[in-house]
Amino acid sequence: MKLSQALRISSGDVVAFVGGGGKTTAMFQLANELAPRLRVLTTTTTRIFAAQINRSPAHVTFDPEQQTLAEILPSLNEAIAQHGQVLLIGQADAASGKAFGLPPHLIDALATSGHFDVILNEADGSRMRPLKAPAAHEPVLPSCTTLVIPVAGLDVLGQPLNDETVHRAGLVSQLSQTPLSQPMTAATIAAVLSHPQGGLKNIPAEARVVPLLNKVEGWKSGGLEGWKAGRLEAAREIGDKLLIRERIDAVVLGSVQQEESPVVEVRSRIAAVILAAGGSTRFGSPKQLARWGDKTFIEQVVDTALAAEVSRVVVVLGAEIEQCRAVLGRRPVEIVINPAWAQGQSTSLQAGLAALPSNTGGALFMLVDLPGVTPALLNQLIQRHRETLAPLVWPEFEGQRGNPALFDRALFPELQQVRGDTGGKPVLLKYQKQAERVAVADEAVLWDFDRPEDVNPLGRLEIGDY
Repeated sequence: MKLSQALRISSGDVVAFVGGGGKTTAMFQLANELAPRLRVLTTTTTRIFAAQINRSPAHVTFDPEQQTLAEILPSLNEAIAQHGQVLLIGQADAASGKAFGLPPHLIDALATSGHFDVILNEADGSRMRPLKAPAAHEPVLPSCTTLVIPVAGLDVLGQPLNDETVHRAGLVSQLSQTPLSQPMTAATIAAVLSHPQGGLKNIPAEARVVPLLNKVEGWKSGGLEGWKAGRLEAAREIGDKLLIRERIDAVVLGSVQQEESPVVEVRSRIAAVILAAGGSTRFGSPKQLARWGDKTFIEQVVDTALAAEVSRVVVVLGAEIEQCRAVLGRRPVEIVINPAWAQGQSTSLQAGLAALPSNTGGALFMLVDLPGVTPALLNQLIQRHRETLAPLVWPEFEGQRGNPALFDRALFPELQQVRGDTGGKPVLLKYQKQAERVAVADEAVLWDFDRPEDVNPLGRLEIGDY
């Protein structure tokens, strides 16, 4: 997966890279991906090594004391026209071998100039270490920043915590509660990246935060090799710890030096939305309360969702509210009441969507009559989404599309516009060519219980008496 897709970059973004372990490489990798279709300005509010300037196909030097932005815009525009990107830096410092960066207010001005679609900014330094803690004056983030990417290199795992392995070891120890000289773990990295004085420091209120766990080398589509497989498992552990912090939108796992496909997966919050509001007209009795073994349909589907790797379970109710509440008991779900349930399934879908936080990465929409679906299947769909960020992921049995379907959050606005009893089908059909399909060996994904006799062949049906 490309870095630009994993980070959900769009025109108007001002991106800041902070931390250590690959910031500069990530910035130029992202610039190279975006330049064919967007006007990209790369810059820094700290300093950049002179040797790294050549990573950009063109650069412009700016002296704020001698020049105005208006005076350098023609040079920037010329470079953009030729290369799609340009690096803007301050004057070189021969003593340090670095070039100065720009003050943040100038980046704010450049962002509103209309000359650039995306601005990428390296906002602090790490002395080439894979992990760091920011100093009092860091990071230097323009107020216009829309996305902050705290970066850490996983080659720090297992290394002793000292000034040879990290930048500002004392602060890293303080933020992570890892003693000096002790091996650093997944918990060390997660603690630093998620700390208000670490990876979350100075972030503008409206900016998204997407940490990048870099140097997850050794992965292949056909599997993992050797000890490096352990880095991927550690990265997943770190990612899940980071997502406990609501301020963090998603976590990218990858190796930015692999230019063709630098991202292994994106871990984000996937919700399960269970549509259980219908009146079961064709079924003849409340389908939610039909028996499936020793449970009702609604209990079975809710328990399946709770056992999967979802961030939350939302249950949309309309008909039979009190009976459904009673059987669900104290299960840790969010119940949403849809008073307009009789107007069609789309109203329940939208009621469920409205209950999801803005940092939700996608949603599995589950019908209440999917009692045969397993947590393992849901996890397969979630994992495919992590690896692709496809707009849609669904299961297929012998070439037939099944349920449930996972919708990426990019489709949420369109789902909110659907009307009637079609559910998400119009959006699903619109994006079906871009969908990821997960082949399964269990026909339960095709089951459709519209009448009691549809369940009888399975020998599982009893109508609840509530």
